[in-house]
Amino acid sequence: MQKRVEEILKKVPYPGFPKSIEDYGFVRRVELGPEGIQIVLEIPSTSEQVAGQLRLEIGKRLEAAGIALEYLEIRQPPKPRQTSSDGRNALPNVANFVMVSSGKGGVGKSTTTVNLALALAQQGKRVGLLDTDIYGPNIPRMMGIEGVQPVFLGNKIKPIPGHGLKVMSMGSLIAPDASLIWKGAMVTQAIEQMLEDIQWGELDVLIFDMPPGTGDAQLALAQNLPITAGVCVTTPQKIALDDTIRALDMFKQLHIPIAGIVENMSGFICPETGREYPIFGKGTTPALAERYATQVLAEIPLEPAVREGGDMGMPILTLAPECETSRRYLQAAERLWEAMQAVNGQGGVDNSAIQPTIF
Repeated sequence: MQKRVEEILKKVPYPGFPKSIEDYGFVRRVELGPEGIQIVLEIPSTSEQVAGQLRLEIGKRLEAAGIALEYLEIRQPPKPRQTSSDGRNALPNVANFVMVSSGKGGVGKSTTTVNLALALAQQGKRVGLLDTDIYGPNIPRMMGIEGVQPVFLGNKIKPIPGHGLKVMSMGSLIAPDASLIWKGAMVTQAIEQMLEDIQWGELDVLIFDMPPGTGDAQLALAQNLPITAGVCVTTPQKIALDDTIRALDMFKQLHIPIAGIVENMSGFICPETGREYPIFGKGTTPALAERYATQVLAEIPLEPAVREGGDMGMPILTLAPECETSRRYLQAAERLWEAMQAVNGQGGVDNSAIQPTIF
């Protein structure tokens, strides 16, 4: 009986391929049970459609041969998470992508992006920083590369080195005082072009400083890259939290895992006494993090050195690495990296619709 069933399975084609499931070695066990034949298959596809086709085909062939089937087990790998780009990856040499966004402007998003990138680099990661804030590109000044012209290698652009990062910004590609009065389609095209033309090389993380809000730039980026994680930056005031909710909802709609929230301007550290005062409020984000099943990456205080460093092209992690704000950014980067590793542990990019070319 077993040999007869094995002969039947040799004629069952694997969907979309020329050979049978027996030829490919997907048949793991064929045994005669008390109520019929028992079959165990192990296939490489996560597709429920592929498994369903195999169940139907094997059932029909066994029934035609007059063989009772007790059970058919089809083992499949865990289904990868759904990603923002549905499998598209314009930058395959980059391991992780982090979108730093905010519901409104003026909450310190760019400052947070720069220091998270620096903190990850100080922890041994190869990090790139792309400023996609088309209308207000502040990264060149904050990174101390204002006025530095990028190097063109044929039709590719070499990122500008700064504080151990690879950096690129629209602000480095246009005249310093030029304003970009662009419609949505032009913003989308610019971002897609930057992804294609910048020669990042191999990176552990590429961090994006996004424009505030939930618009064309966010959508264009999400559709071209499988964003590993999103970080939302806010301040403690309720009016800022209202906009933060919209940014968090955007991450959910785009299938971007939320790594956490950074509560910026969370208290003021007096340089004379070292005491912290909650002048804008403090600790309003934990409830919001719980609502979206995420975490507070850090509560970043106000320190004069943060502003001073940003203005002079010396981020706080470079200017004052031992201060309280630097310590909290380093802690936030550790939590962010752990969140990215957890996302990758769930399967990474979803290519379940693509048949594996393993033969």
